[in-house]
Amino acid sequence: MGYTLKVTNRSRKGLKGLPPTIELPDDATVEFTKKEIARATRTSDFNRIGIFDPVSKKTLKDRNAVVREQEPVMKHGEIIVKDLGPQISWRLVYLCEYFGPLVFHPFFAGVRNHLYPAVYPYLKGIVPTPTPAAASGALTSVQQAAFLMIMAHFVKREVEVLFVHKFSANTMPAAFIVRNSLFYWAFAGLLGALEIYAPFSPAAQAGAFLSSPLDVVGLALYVFGELCNANVHWYLSTLRKPGETARKIPTGLGFSLVTCPNYMFEIIAWIGIILVTRSPTLVVFISIGSYFMYIWGWGKEKAYRKEFGDKYKKKRSVMLPGLL
Repeated sequence: MGYTLKVTNRSRKGLKGLPPTIELPDDATVEFTKKEIARATRTSDFNRIGIFDPVSKKTLKDRNAVVREQEPVMKHGEIIVKDLGPQISWRLVYLCEYFGPLVFHPFFAGVRNHLYPAVYPYLKGIVPTPTPAAASGALTSVQQAAFLMIMAHFVKREVEVLFVHKFSANTMPAAFIVRNSLFYWAFAGLLGALEIYAPFSPAAQAGAFLSSPLDVVGLALYVFGELCNANVHWYLSTLRKPGETARKIPTGLGFSLVTCPNYMFEIIAWIGIILVTRSPTLVVFISIGSYFMYIWGWGKEKAYRKEFGDKYKKKRSVMLPGLL
């Protein structure tokens, strides 16, 4: 048993040799369909093939989704395809994103005794005078704590990308790696490290680590947020058993409060880092990041509502209860 779908190029300069129709078995997935089209058009990498809903023109991202279960596709008997260009794996993209801060923080912590004395004469009228402890050349205890917290966060993220996360799509356009990495490399990496390890930064001006309630609360929020975030990531990675393709409604820690508790715990961890570092740069970083997480979170909430209907308990907040 099987069925036939009309195949249409999305752009005028579309895939060459694209057949007008394609025969698919009843259990054909999006990935299987991509491979069949790649074979027919002699495209070397099937990941370059994008398959789109003929009504909404949105890409069918889940490679394990069964094509026959896509209502607009079957109603119109058509799929739209496009050559997405050179691809790069999602796993590699995330590894590159989180690698930037792991480079910049050790670098600026290491060159601080050469860099900041050279620039301080030009800034001394607009920045605080370094405290004796900060001016001694060694990182203050708060700066050391900030270094360890930030490095541990991004090492955790790299480990999760390698061993925990599962991706609904194999690849993304290779050109996107610059766009995606720039945010982390610039704000959490370059600018964040440049500020935090300066002898006149808010972190350097703070007293000994844990001598302030800000440090105690910040450390507690950081540990709580990181552990809970890791728990949610592990749970999501094991939600579907090997061989299963059907989506499931997630439950458990945080899911009764918001759509994406992993985002909630991520923000909590960064609030903890900000309380310890007193860093305005990291405030900008997590504010921008929260905006994008909010957009992604609402996308997931809408997808849950559409797919599961009354079986899914709608959430008013996608990542921060009562706020966002």
